Amino acid sequence: MGREVDLLENYPKPKRDVAARGNDKTDADRAIARQFGKDFFDGDRRTGYGGFSYHPRFWQPVIPTFQSHFGLTGESSLLDVGCAKGFMLHDLAELIPGITVKGIDVSAYAIEHAIDSMKPHVAVADARRLPFDDASFDVVISINTIHNLERADLIQALREIERVKRRGAFITVDAYRDDEERRRMEAWNLTARTILSVDGWKDLFAEAGYTGDYYWFMP
Repeated sequence: MGREVDLLENYPKPKRDVAARGNDKTDADRAIARQFGKDFFDGDRRTGYGGFSYHPRFWQPVIPTFQSHFGLTGESSLLDVGCAKGFMLHDLAELIPGITVKGIDVSAYAIEHAIDSMKPHVAVADARRLPFDDASFDVVISINTIHNLERADLIQALREIERVKRRGAFITVDAYRDDEERRRMEAWNLTARTILSVDGWKDLFAEAGYTGDYYWFMP
């Protein structure tokens, strides 16, 4: 297993009203969100982002951290599992000229509406069956994605990440350390089907044979 390391420390931290979100969300809202279509990305806030558009202030501060941690250069290759509209990949390509980037997402809507620069480099695909050969990428990254799978499917997705990476990987997942954090996480959750304690996640990583790095999303 890799290291617990916050590679998103420079990602802007929005203020979150967890209680209000927990009170507002219904099972119907969650069912709509889990379709990962227009309602999730560009619909009402009840069912997702409430509008998912590009702004450099989000990922550009993070790219140097990725670059330093993984030693990324213009000769490196990177896969984003759960790339959505490709915003992170766009900033990687802009800030590390020459790097090879690819992205997959289960959402046909997101891929269809990907940022123009990334349209040739992203595709609809399933994290449980990545359409790439073994050891295809130096680095594989997956941010707040694989926890949207049930446990057995999630383990398969981790094994796929392990299969296609050559050197490193980094994932983030919904997690908690105590009962209060668990209550906040369950109130906040919209799409995740697997939410575990930090120790529970580490046990699952070991079971899956995942050797990459990881960190937690906690509202």
